[in-house]
Amino acid sequence: MEFAESLRFSWRSIKSHKLRSTLTTLGIVIGVAAVITFVTLGTSLRADVLGQVGADRTPNVYVWAGPEGQEGGPGAGSQPVFTTSDVDALRNVSGVESVIPRGVVPTAAVSAGGETVAQRQVVATSPSYFDDGAFVEGRAFRQGSREVVLNQQAANLFDPALGVGQNVTLRLASGDSIEAEVVGLLNGSSGGGAFEGLGSSQPLVFVPTDPFYRTTIESPTTGESQRVYPTLTVVAEDFEAVPRVKTGVRSYLENRSDAARLVPDDYAFSVETDQDLVDRIKELLTTLTNFITGIAVISLVVGSIGIANIMLVSVTERTKEIGIMKSVGAQNRDILQLFLLEAVMLGLFGALLGIPVGIGGAYAAGEYIGLSLVLPYEWFAVAVAVGILVGVVAGLYPAWSAAKTDPIDALRYE
Repeated sequence: MEFAESLRFSWRSIKSHKLRSTLTTLGIVIGVAAVITFVTLGTSLRADVLGQVGADRTPNVYVWAGPEGQEGGPGAGSQPVFTTSDVDALRNVSGVESVIPRGVVPTAAVSAGGETVAQRQVVATSPSYFDDGAFVEGRAFRQGSREVVLNQQAANLFDPALGVGQNVTLRLASGDSIEAEVVGLLNGSSGGGAFEGLGSSQPLVFVPTDPFYRTTIESPTTGESQRVYPTLTVVAEDFEAVPRVKTGVRSYLENRSDAARLVPDDYAFSVETDQDLVDRIKELLTTLTNFITGIAVISLVVGSIGIANIMLVSVTERTKEIGIMKSVGAQNRDILQLFLLEAVMLGLFGALLGIPVGIGGAYAAGEYIGLSLVLPYEWFAVAVAVGILVGVVAGLYPAWSAAKTDPIDALRYE
């Protein structure tokens, strides 16, 4: 039997059982649509997040000491081990433009204008922590001055919102109170930095290390009492210098630094760049997308079982027809081809219909969460291939069973 003739017979069989064929195909449509929806959303989310992170990429190297094997972003579980001597020495590493220390000042609350709000800590750092375009109003604080910088979330804790020139009182966890002037308000996209996480929405108050930061330790190198910091940001001269800076920083820390002698035995130095953080985010999003897509594939498995079931029913219904075809010269391969084509067509139709349904589902979900869609076109080809594969796998046994039917028994079948 010619292929075109087999195709015509298979199509006629599908048309003669419209409702049954539609319900069978629906299982594949749902499965393919679910896969396309989740893959599209995953691809779009990945593109959106990486686009935001990539746009903010800087020639920075983030340094901290945390428990070995601990997962988390920069600064996770960090301990104050970097002395002022380490900060000064790192500034002399080849390719380094500046070193920005960062510490935490424990607080109980912040007061202004007769209002008091709880604030567990404020961030102590240097003026170079802030970019030139970071401020919506005001400027960076000066070292040695009682000045603070707020992000918008911190300013909005008060009613009316705090502005430049107003005074605030920081109530330290030690019981002391320090009055300071607000000299800068950060714009909505600044004030978190890599250490506070992507899209930081928590209220942040920034103060200069001098005079606010009081965590000190005796330097193993000089024997003097020095400030000691849990995290550092080493700024390279340019992007090309980042790999050299990363290597130089790690070499200094592991061989000649105060931190190497202060770090606990079960802690290790972490030296990461913005690209390292992007790669970690990319890996996390890929894993999440693959996991969700794997769940959606279960729908395809259910759909393939539906095709196998219907094809077995079809073989039973057409037993006498099979006997007649064999009695007039049809070979086993002709019968096999006939039923296999029918199963493949059901799978292919399901895949082709599932693609637009999946895109529609992704579009609706994207509109709901405010996500711009990025269509994974390669997955459309995968969906068609999967539809054909499902048809082949699901229809193989029923087709083989039909091909092995004895023509004498088939003609006697009622």
